[in-house]
Amino acid sequence: MSRQSAITQVRSHFDSGAFLDTLSRRVALATESQRADAAPLLRRYLSEEIQSQLGSLAFICEIVENPVSGMPPFLVGERIESPELPTVLLYGHGDVVGGDAANWSPGRSPWQVKVEGDRWYGRGIADNKAQHSINLAALAAVFAERGELGFNAKIIFEMGEEVGSPGLDAICATLRQRLRADVLIASDGPRQRASSPTVFLGSRGALHFRLALTNAFGARHSGNWGGVLANPATVLANALASLVDGRGRIRINGLLPPAIAPQIRARVAHLEIGNDEGDPPLSPNWGEPGLTPAERVFAWNTLEVLAMQSGNVANPVSAIPRSAEAVCQLRFVVGTDWKRAKELIEAHLVREGFDGVEVTIEASGAATRLDPDNPWVAFAERSIETSTGKRVTLLPNLGGTIPNESFADTLGLPTIWIPHSYPGCRQHAPDEHVLAPVMREALELMTGVFWDLGEPGVPRSR
Repeated sequence: MSRQSAITQVRSHFDSGAFLDTLSRRVALATESQRADAAPLLRRYLSEEIQSQLGSLAFICEIVENPVSGMPPFLVGERIESPELPTVLLYGHGDVVGGDAANWSPGRSPWQVKVEGDRWYGRGIADNKAQHSINLAALAAVFAERGELGFNAKIIFEMGEEVGSPGLDAICATLRQRLRADVLIASDGPRQRASSPTVFLGSRGALHFRLALTNAFGARHSGNWGGVLANPATVLANALASLVDGRGRIRINGLLPPAIAPQIRARVAHLEIGNDEGDPPLSPNWGEPGLTPAERVFAWNTLEVLAMQSGNVANPVSAIPRSAEAVCQLRFVVGTDWKRAKELIEAHLVREGFDGVEVTIEASGAATRLDPDNPWVAFAERSIETSTGKRVTLLPNLGGTIPNESFADTLGLPTIWIPHSYPGCRQHAPDEHVLAPVMREALELMTGVFWDLGEPGVPRSR
């Protein structure tokens, strides 16, 4: 019975094709949470895929209804071996974004795994089906080798992450005692680079808001009225430019983060952005001046215009449009005064002379970041480096946003995220894929992490 034997076992699971078989079956289930008619399939994924596999590891599982009406259920499970052992909370999600089958490359389908060299294609394969399948297979390898896990494990699994995780925070609050643990260990998002095992400690927050401007008299002929009637499109374009300039720099001081702490700056100093195969070239002189690309992505805030609309671009007419609107997104790090965003944006627009622009907050999620000096960080780094022989890339937070606030804030847990995808995976886009060498390495390192949780000297948080 040994750590290396467990890793050898999980490596054989991958090399034999058994892991591909499991993943192919899961990808074939079109678990699109945006579709109301997918509800039976979302529940089936929980019962037939996740509950079934956990049951083979002697977990006691329950499917819990979502407190938000009409939203998918959750699976909550646990395997308690001894109250004296450390307890780990696991998380994953089985829902995916829309398949968008018409836009996949010829010969590829969102619902059938296609292997082309090292790339395995399929909708949701990167986000999140390969990732939670890797973690469950690693648990199984430890259980098979040891005859037990050597630690207590709990899990909360959702089917609504791609529609904003409705009900997740409420479930965590309601089941706070039941989900009590020493640490969350979960997998989502990309590694910093495909070849670099990565740990991130939280995520940037996200705030979506809409700007709209409508006149009271409708569209009017641009020749007869141009020059004397305000054009909503022109006004809104300038309002947007007052929020974020032509170089991507945020112009509302209240929506900027605090100065980057020396500890965080040191953690990202060696990171490179955009050097993986398939990455786009970085735009020169874009973003906050004086920062490195890594600091802009992992330690600063960004404001992006996601969509704009005015008139009819496909069939324009010679008229001043009646209205214009834009949807924007603020990605922000810990310390940002994001809860006052509406107030701050409105006050800024009034100062800039755009008081007619209406501001609506549409969605938001908090930023989180575990202290890099927390002992669970050193535990994860040490374990992964033992398994891979590689230095771990430690990110203070993911550049994107995951529902980590439910675990870090509502449950009060240290959060360790170990991603198994890579930046070029085309997550949410046609031709989404994962890399076979990354998955194989991820199976090995997660088996090592779960094995080490059953060894002496594991940190305790409770």
